[in-house]
Amino acid sequence: FPTWKRTLARRARESQMKRFCRAQAIQRRLEEIEVTFRELEQQGIKLEKLLRDENESPADQQTQWTNQLLYLVQKKNNLMTEESDLMIAVQELKLEEQQCQLDEKLRSYMNKEDTLKTSEDEKAEQEILKQLVEVVNKRNVLIQLQEEKRLSEL
Repeated sequence: FPTWKRTLARRARESQMKRFCRAQAIQRRLEEIEVTFRELEQQGIKLEKLLRDENESPADQQTQWTNQLLYLVQKKNNLMTEESDLMIAVQELKLEEQQCQLDEKLRSYMNKEDTLKTSEDEKAEQEILKQLVEVVNKRNVLIQLQEEKRLSEL
């Protein structure tokens, strides 16, 4: 097994492990966001009840509850933005994984000598190349979406 093939295989395993670790971290954060959403929802319900039921309470108290409610809404909006960013990252990871798999398949066909390739091999190679271009284009769209989102936030 030539050294370059071992190096390619090792790098592929390393990048796969990095993607796996990133996917796990994203999943954990999405779960944390879900829990925080529920907590914020419960706090918001309590504050709304206080505002509706306590019409005789001092104006300062009602103002404080209203400010707390607005703070909860702002926090929830920030979490929704983060969740949206994480979902884009998940899509990007899936496409990255798909691209690596297609690269590997394409490399196996390209390493085959032209004289040994059948017409089916050539068709399969062209189909893989077509799929690879589609995946790269999808990743490009995601990156553009992220950039537009970042610029709109500025």
